[in-house]
Amino acid sequence: MSAVALPEVGPVLLEIIGHQFRAATEEMGIALSRTARTTYVREAADFGTALATPAGKFFAYPAALGVSGFLDLDAGKALAGVDTLAAGDVIITNHPYDSGGLSSHMPDLQLLRPYFHEGRIVALGWAFVHTSDIGGMVPSSIAPNLSELFQEGLIIPPTKLVRAGTLNADFETLYRANCRMPDANMGDIQAMLVALETGAQRVEALIRTHGAPVFLAAQAALVDYAKNKARIVQRRLPDGDYTFWDYLDDDFVSPIPVRVRCTMTVRDGQLHLDYTGTDPQVPAAYNVPTGGVRHPWLTLRLMQFVASYDATIPLNYGLFENISVNVPKGSLLNPEFPAAVGIRSASAIRVNDVLTGCIARAAPELIPAPSGGTVVPTVLAEYDDRIGTRRVQVMQSLVGGTGGRMGADGVDGRDPSLANCFNTPTEASEAEVAAIVTEYGLRPNSGGAGKWRGGTGLIFTMRIDKAGSAVLGRGLERYVFRPYGLAGGCPGMAARVVLNIGTPHQRDLGKISMVEPEPGDTVTLMSAGGGGYGDPFARPVEAVLRDLRGGFIDASVALQDYGVVTQEGALDSAATHELRRLPRPPRPAFDFGPERAVWEQVFDDATMCALVAALLGYPPALRISLRQRLMARLLPDLGRVPMVDLIPDPAPVRAALARAITSLAAGDGLPD
Repeated sequence: MSAVALPEVGPVLLEIIGHQFRAATEEMGIALSRTARTTYVREAADFGTALATPAGKFFAYPAALGVSGFLDLDAGKALAGVDTLAAGDVIITNHPYDSGGLSSHMPDLQLLRPYFHEGRIVALGWAFVHTSDIGGMVPSSIAPNLSELFQEGLIIPPTKLVRAGTLNADFETLYRANCRMPDANMGDIQAMLVALETGAQRVEALIRTHGAPVFLAAQAALVDYAKNKARIVQRRLPDGDYTFWDYLDDDFVSPIPVRVRCTMTVRDGQLHLDYTGTDPQVPAAYNVPTGGVRHPWLTLRLMQFVASYDATIPLNYGLFENISVNVPKGSLLNPEFPAAVGIRSASAIRVNDVLTGCIARAAPELIPAPSGGTVVPTVLAEYDDRIGTRRVQVMQSLVGGTGGRMGADGVDGRDPSLANCFNTPTEASEAEVAAIVTEYGLRPNSGGAGKWRGGTGLIFTMRIDKAGSAVLGRGLERYVFRPYGLAGGCPGMAARVVLNIGTPHQRDLGKISMVEPEPGDTVTLMSAGGGGYGDPFARPVEAVLRDLRGGFIDASVALQDYGVVTQEGALDSAATHELRRLPRPPRPAFDFGPERAVWEQVFDDATMCALVAALLGYPPALRISLRQRLMARLLPDLGRVPMVDLIPDPAPVRAALARAITSLAAGDGLPD
């Protein structure tokens, strides 16, 4: 076969084979979900399946089953890490660096199986699950304050899990000894093996039907088809250079905000994403291991943009072939080993929001305002007498609402922008643990006001019933820098975590890593709402009243944000008309809230780009130390006072920062 040119595949046959490819990946996903052991895989669908080319790029992917965002992963480096491959072999890895970002944090176990025909690899089967625990310092393995990969659990470089159809017993022994829930986790691994076997059977059937040459040719043809169709959509964006940045609240181990920045260059449907100016990697788990190449966490928002305007595009890596990237080494989005990466999703969500801003600068009518900006797998580690340790259970994966967009409100309490995972049924969570979920619903007033309102966030409360329990909330964000409003819309409400809400012992916990409540305590998590779109005073009065009756907003928000006056729930038409006709300042194209305005009195774009460039000239450990020492000098009250009160006089802070940048750029460290 290798000596013969591949045949052309006509459009009709390509359409048929494309659907057959996708059906095969969906059957793989169904097999995995039906046989999975853990709730987070079985119910929340935090898994994935695909077919890849022999080089390791995905040419077929499910449309709506499992995690949608990993379409552009590359298994090539993981394949290269294993010497000889034979029929029946299966590779396993979770190494974010040695796998080239195939696994972007270690709970994501990646399996690859080569599919052979007449002695040659014709495709690869891929499956992943987010496993409940991979060892490490905390239950569930992920915590924001971890600084090195070694703290995050068992590191698995590309290794043969199965050799010629036989499970590697030595690996299983090692794996079981290094995770807190070995039986459950091995159950999920077996489910992935079932999915890969399903893929092998479907590939064999397709080759019997079409022949190996057509099977291989269709892979390439589908990729080219997706590439051409994606470029047509991207031509909706006018040519130009569009720069935007946004912030993580902090890196958890310090109160210093972390900036993500991108310049999107558009030329006739070809896009280049330059992440220069993004902050250096942090001594915490927020780093995103992309390897400095195009990666799903750098391009996810563009996949969603393209698919939103052409639902017929086949899902494969060709969708991204009109996109190139530049990601400076040592930055948050291209860290150096062994930087921790467990909560890379928090930074990836902010990348989404930055790309949203770039698109909005180019064509605001084409993109919604940002979502609530967080995905929080809320974990309960509860002591289990039967196993003598804590049982790890993901109680719920909390998200915010989606942003408003031209012509429609955001979606309340749902946000598929990172992955199309499901929520976990409360009954399923409570069946595994003693704790009780006492509230799970929409959070009133949290959606950003706008002509089209941002979707509301969620409120989730659980009561702790057993001593020795711990609650872990990873990925908590948007406590300071809120989801921004677009085209005159307002930002969403910030997130909160509260202990014993509504009691005399109520206490705000802020961003938690792990908290150990007493029996009877409640822990409440509240996610941010999405940004609003358009001037709130242009929202129809009837829509405001509908939101008021539905409990999405209260009367004070109706009055202050929308100019709608009510008396005991009834509309005061005359007062509303009078209030709405009063002159007001024009609403901004981007409303970030006062927190960002205060911060950027000192830390404007040009200054921060210069600081980042200077810091990247130092080794990773030293640049981290320099950044922390500099901010402690400039803003000793950072993290102790609200952001809006932090910088009463920016002039001396700006002057001190300018001197520091000059000294750092010269290689002299911080000035005395």
